[in-house]
Amino acid sequence: MGLFFSFIIPEEKEGCCLYYSRKRQMIDLPEEMTMIWSCTNKECNGWMRNNFVFSIQPICGQCNSLMEKGEKILPILANTSPNQTKS
Repeated sequence: MGLFFSFIIPEEKEGCCLYYSRKRQMIDLPEEMTMIWSCTNKECNGWMRNNFVFSIQPICGQCNSLMEKGEKILPILANTSPNQTKS
């Protein structure tokens, strides 16, 4: 992605100022159905992608509860970590 610049140019009209800024354009990312692990604690909204889990039965990083497998539509993301081994 490129750099984001915002330009603010004051323009005086009858005692008030108007400001102009350039907004970053949003890019649509391709999405796919992705295997995830969701926290089983109903009060916690923790989840993680299956390809970023480093154990067979992961524990929630937010509340330390067990997690269960599920699916979610997410942007495509590749895990290129050489340390990806589930034990």
